[in-house]
Amino acid sequence: MNTNPTLKVILNRRSIRAYEARAIDDEAKAQILHAAMRAPTAGNMMLYSIIEVTDQGAKDTLAETCDHQPFIARAPLVLLFVADYQRWHDYFVASGVKEVCQQRGQPMQKPEEADLFLACCDALIAAQTAVITAESLGIGSCYIGDIMENAEAHRELFALPQYAFPICLLCFGHPTEQQRSRPLLDRFAKEYVVFQDRYRRLKPDDFAQMFAHMQEKDEGRAAPNIGQRMYDLKFSSDFAQEMRRSVRVWLDRWVER
Repeated sequence: MNTNPTLKVILNRRSIRAYEARAIDDEAKAQILHAAMRAPTAGNMMLYSIIEVTDQGAKDTLAETCDHQPFIARAPLVLLFVADYQRWHDYFVASGVKEVCQQRGQPMQKPEEADLFLACCDALIAAQTAVITAESLGIGSCYIGDIMENAEAHRELFALPQYAFPICLLCFGHPTEQQRSRPLLDRFAKEYVVFQDRYRRLKPDDFAQMFAHMQEKDEGRAAPNIGQRMYDLKFSSDFAQEMRRSVRVWLDRWVER
């Protein structure tokens, strides 16, 4: 497998949060965007939009609103991937769909939760394609899921209409030497993630084995085990609560009756 160049790119990819002080050239940026737009998409509808964030003031704002991450402001290339049904909804209206529905005695359908989920899939597939393309060009990247937080501020910052949801932000840049040589993080073993035919719920013994190698490295932390530490850090933390609040705001606006 290690002789396959595509697999080498995928298997050696890591999140990069520190970049060399040099720009990403126009050709590389064009390749990243072109590849993203060739990503698989539901019904070839391309239910996403990509916003390149070039304004330094906007980057500075995101460095604060996205859970206080200063490296966002220093990233040479920042792309926002938006789950977007607004474009198709507007096209339906421009195509006379509303009038046709009136003739049929039917209300014109509006995007609902299922359409949002499908658009999120499209946007994330495009985003990951951009990530792998960048990696193949020697350009590192980091996903910023915190873009879903602070719904009101981010909606205003990017002038997002009703059927546009910012599913992820991506920072790109040439990694520093320290970042290039940083060890890869461990992943769970295959037997706890890949199942055959049916879902399998894990039991306490499974979890003990699943986290055994990670727990050894985690010794000395304040929490007695990884489960309690991750609950406090990632699930019940202030930023997690804010993300839940904001996602409810985004969802309520999307399915406004």
